[in-house]
Amino acid sequence: MDWCSAYVWLLTQSGHRTRAANALLFHRADGASNQGVPEMCDYSLQTIRSRPAKVGDKLTTRDFGTCTRGFAAAEDRSVAVCVLPGTELAFSCPVTLTDYRFLGWKVEILAHATAIFRQVNKNEPLRHHDALEFPDGRIVLLTKLSEGQEATVLQLPAQPATTAEADIQKRMAYVG
Repeated sequence: MDWCSAYVWLLTQSGHRTRAANALLFHRADGASNQGVPEMCDYSLQTIRSRPAKVGDKLTTRDFGTCTRGFAAAEDRSVAVCVLPGTELAFSCPVTLTDYRFLGWKVEILAHATAIFRQVNKNEPLRHHDALEFPDGRIVLLTKLSEGQEATVLQLPAQPATTAEADIQKRMAYVG
Protein backbone atom coordinates (compact mmCIF):
# COMPACT_ATOMS: atom_id res chain seq x y z
CA MET A 1 0.00 0.00 0.00
CA ASP A 2 1.47 3.36 -1.02
CA TRP A 3 1.44 6.33 1.39
CA CYS A 4 -1.58 7.91 -0.28
CA SER A 5 -3.68 4.75 -0.04
CA ALA A 6 -2.60 4.41 3.58
CA TYR A 7 -3.73 7.99 4.24
CA VAL A 8 -7.14 7.37 2.65
CA TRP A 9 -7.49 4.13 4.63
CA LEU A 10 -6.63 5.99 7.83
CA LEU A 11 -9.29 8.64 7.08
CA THR A 12 -11.95 5.99 6.48
CA GLN A 13 -11.04 4.23 9.73
CA SER A 14 -11.09 7.43 11.77
CA GLY A 15 -14.64 8.53 11.01
CA HIS A 16 -13.93 10.70 7.96
CA ARG A 17 -15.38 8.22 5.47
CA THR A 18 -18.26 10.47 4.48
CA ARG A 19 -15.99 13.38 3.56
CA ALA A 20 -15.51 12.26 -0.05
CA ALA A 21 -18.92 10.64 -0.37
CA ASN A 22 -20.66 13.86 0.71
CA ALA A 23 -18.62 16.22 -1.45
CA LEU A 24 -19.99 19.73 -1.82
CA LEU A 25 -21.62 20.93 -5.00
CA PHE A 26 -19.78 23.87 -6.53
CA HIS A 27 -21.25 26.41 -8.96
CA ARG A 28 -19.44 29.39 -10.44
CA ALA A 29 -20.31 32.10 -12.92
CA ASP A 30 -17.78 30.72 -15.43
CA GLY A 31 -19.65 27.38 -15.54
CA ALA A 32 -17.33 25.38 -13.30
CA SER A 33 -19.33 22.99 -11.18
CA ASN A 34 -19.44 19.42 -10.08
CA GLN A 35 -23.19 19.18 -10.53
CA GLY A 36 -24.18 16.96 -13.42
CA VAL A 37 -21.06 14.88 -12.86
CA PRO A 38 -22.63 12.38 -10.44
CA GLU A 39 -19.70 10.01 -10.59
CA MET A 40 -16.74 12.30 -10.18
CA CYS A 41 -13.15 12.02 -11.26
CA ASP A 42 -10.87 9.61 -9.42
CA TYR A 43 -12.01 9.15 -5.80
CA SER A 44 -9.31 11.45 -4.44
CA LEU A 45 -10.64 14.35 -6.53
CA GLN A 46 -14.22 14.16 -5.25
CA THR A 47 -13.85 17.26 -3.08
CA ILE A 48 -12.38 19.35 -5.92
CA ARG A 49 -14.54 21.57 -8.15
CA SER A 50 -14.92 19.81 -11.47
CA ARG A 51 -16.61 19.75 -14.84
CA PRO A 52 -16.93 17.17 -17.61
CA ALA A 53 -14.48 17.19 -20.52
CA LYS A 54 -15.50 18.59 -23.91
CA VAL A 55 -14.00 18.08 -27.37
CA GLY A 56 -11.24 20.66 -27.90
CA ASP A 57 -10.56 21.19 -24.18
CA LYS A 58 -6.99 22.11 -23.34
CA LEU A 59 -6.02 20.22 -20.19
CA THR A 60 -2.96 20.27 -17.96
CA THR A 61 -1.84 17.54 -15.57
CA ARG A 62 -1.84 18.92 -12.06
CA ASP A 63 -1.35 17.80 -8.48
CA PHE A 64 -4.53 18.87 -6.67
CA GLY A 65 -3.06 18.26 -3.21
CA THR A 66 -5.23 15.18 -2.67
CA CYS A 67 -2.62 12.44 -3.14
CA THR A 68 -3.20 12.30 -6.89
CA ARG A 69 -2.71 14.07 -10.16
CA GLY A 70 -5.48 14.71 -12.62
CA PHE A 71 -6.44 16.98 -15.49
CA ALA A 72 -6.99 20.66 -14.73
CA ALA A 73 -8.92 23.06 -16.90
CA ALA A 74 -6.71 25.48 -18.86
CA GLU A 75 -8.97 28.39 -17.88
CA ASP A 76 -8.82 27.60 -14.15
CA ARG A 77 -6.16 25.36 -12.60
CA SER A 78 -8.34 24.73 -9.55
CA VAL A 79 -11.03 22.95 -11.61
CA ALA A 80 -10.58 19.24 -12.27
CA VAL A 81 -11.78 18.06 -15.67
CA CYS A 82 -13.42 14.64 -15.50
CA VAL A 83 -12.79 12.51 -18.56
CA LEU A 84 -15.01 9.60 -19.62
CA PRO A 85 -13.45 6.21 -20.39
CA GLY A 86 -12.79 5.98 -24.13
CA THR A 87 -11.94 9.67 -24.55
CA GLU A 88 -9.04 10.23 -26.95
CA LEU A 89 -6.31 12.69 -25.95
CA ALA A 90 -3.32 14.24 -27.73
CA PHE A 91 -0.42 15.58 -25.68
CA SER A 92 1.71 18.51 -26.82
CA CYS A 93 4.86 16.37 -26.48
CA PRO A 94 5.74 12.77 -25.53
CA VAL A 95 4.26 11.84 -22.16
CA THR A 96 6.55 11.95 -19.13
CA LEU A 97 5.97 9.77 -16.07
CA THR A 98 7.20 10.54 -12.57
CA ASP A 99 7.19 7.88 -9.89
CA TYR A 100 8.38 8.28 -6.33
CA ARG A 101 10.80 5.57 -5.23
CA PHE A 102 12.37 4.98 -1.85
CA LEU A 103 15.60 6.60 -3.00
CA GLY A 104 14.03 9.47 -4.96
CA TRP A 105 12.06 10.17 -8.13
CA LYS A 106 12.19 8.05 -11.28
CA VAL A 107 11.36 9.89 -14.53
CA GLU A 108 10.45 8.07 -17.75
CA ILE A 109 9.66 9.61 -21.14
CA LEU A 110 7.29 7.54 -23.26
CA ALA A 111 7.49 7.37 -27.03
CA HIS A 112 3.84 8.41 -27.35
CA ALA A 113 1.88 11.67 -27.39
CA THR A 114 -1.61 10.16 -27.80
CA ALA A 115 -3.65 8.04 -25.42
CA ILE A 116 -7.15 6.78 -24.65
CA PHE A 117 -8.55 7.41 -21.18
CA ARG A 118 -9.45 4.23 -19.27
CA GLN A 119 -10.51 3.19 -15.78
CA VAL A 120 -8.79 0.39 -13.90
CA ASN A 121 -9.14 -1.16 -10.43
CA LYS A 122 -12.91 -0.53 -10.60
CA ASN A 123 -13.65 -3.02 -7.82
CA GLU A 124 -11.09 -1.50 -5.44
CA PRO A 125 -12.53 1.74 -3.99
CA LEU A 126 -9.35 2.93 -2.26
CA ARG A 127 -7.15 2.66 -5.36
CA HIS A 128 -6.59 5.06 -8.22
CA HIS A 129 -8.86 4.38 -11.19
CA ASP A 130 -8.00 6.96 -13.84
CA ALA A 131 -5.50 5.66 -16.39
CA LEU A 132 -4.27 6.19 -19.93
CA GLU A 133 -3.79 3.49 -22.55
CA PHE A 134 -1.02 4.25 -25.04
CA PRO A 135 -0.73 3.00 -28.64
CA ASP A 136 1.60 0.15 -27.61
CA GLY A 137 -1.08 -1.18 -25.20
CA ARG A 138 0.64 0.02 -22.03
CA ILE A 139 -1.77 1.33 -19.38
CA VAL A 140 -0.46 3.92 -16.91
CA LEU A 141 -2.26 5.51 -13.97
CA LEU A 142 -2.99 9.18 -14.62
CA THR A 143 -1.49 10.03 -11.23
CA LYS A 144 1.92 8.83 -12.53
CA LEU A 145 2.06 11.54 -15.22
CA SER A 146 4.42 14.40 -14.50
CA GLU A 147 2.78 17.66 -13.55
CA GLY A 148 2.36 20.39 -16.16
CA GLN A 149 1.83 18.29 -19.29
CA GLU A 150 -0.64 19.70 -21.78
CA ALA A 151 -3.24 17.60 -23.58
CA THR A 152 -6.16 18.29 -25.92
CA VAL A 153 -9.40 16.30 -25.93
CA LEU A 154 -9.67 14.97 -29.48
CA GLN A 155 -12.79 12.86 -29.24
CA LEU A 156 -15.29 11.81 -26.58
CA PRO A 157 -16.50 8.20 -26.53
CA ALA A 158 -19.52 7.35 -28.66
CA GLN A 159 -22.82 7.13 -26.79
CA PRO A 160 -23.33 3.52 -25.70
CA ALA A 161 -25.75 1.48 -27.80
CA THR A 162 -25.97 -1.47 -25.41
CA THR A 163 -25.98 -2.05 -21.65
CA ALA A 164 -22.54 -3.70 -21.91
CA GLU A 165 -21.11 -0.57 -23.60
CA ALA A 166 -22.73 1.63 -20.94
CA ASP A 167 -21.09 -0.46 -18.19
CA ILE A 168 -17.67 0.01 -19.81
CA GLN A 169 -18.12 3.79 -19.98
CA LYS A 170 -19.59 4.11 -16.49
CA ARG A 171 -17.35 5.97 -14.09
CA MET A 172 -16.31 4.27 -10.89
CA ALA A 173 -18.44 5.60 -8.03
CA TYR A 174 -16.87 5.76 -4.58
CA VAL A 175 -19.12 4.61 -1.79
CA GLY A 176 -17.67 5.27 1.64
